[in-house]
Amino acid sequence: MLTSIGRKPASPELLDLLLECHGRIRAFTTLAVRLSEARDVPAAEIADSAERVAQYFGRALPLHAQDEELSLVPRLRGHDEQLDDELAEMCEEHEAHEESVAELVALCSALRDEPDRHLELAPTLGETARELQAHFGPHLAREEQHIFPALATQLDANTRAEIVKEMRARRSA
Repeated sequence: MLTSIGRKPASPELLDLLLECHGRIRAFTTLAVRLSEARDVPAAEIADSAERVAQYFGRALPLHAQDEELSLVPRLRGHDEQLDDELAEMCEEHEAHEESVAELVALCSALRDEPDRHLELAPTLGETARELQAHFGPHLAREEQHIFPALATQLDANTRAEIVKEMRARRSA
């Protein structure tokens, strides 16, 4: 099988949930690269892996961006000028990767529906997936180094719990 995705977080702590999301972004981007490189893999496995990537980037990644932009940014903005700059950069980068994410979803949706097109679509899939990998690496690291530490220093436990509830509500809608 091409994929091995991690387990659900054991704790409902905000930081744990956000880091788990980052782990999934990394895992599904890697899966997309592996899918582009796969050879002599059964069509059903190509279709399944493509479906997983398309579902993640088409549904879950936008929810994660909403978590950050709608729940974190308003609560963290205004505490520190450097943090404000990081939050603005984060939002700009979210917008910057939308086109590549949409292309990845379209390619994987096509492979889900027509896995026999794998060799035809693999080069473009690989290029797109590697582009996203190159983007997400520093993007996620910057969030983890500069924004996530502020969750503990700038937000109290009740506010962090409210954000967790908001995140869960987005996913149950």
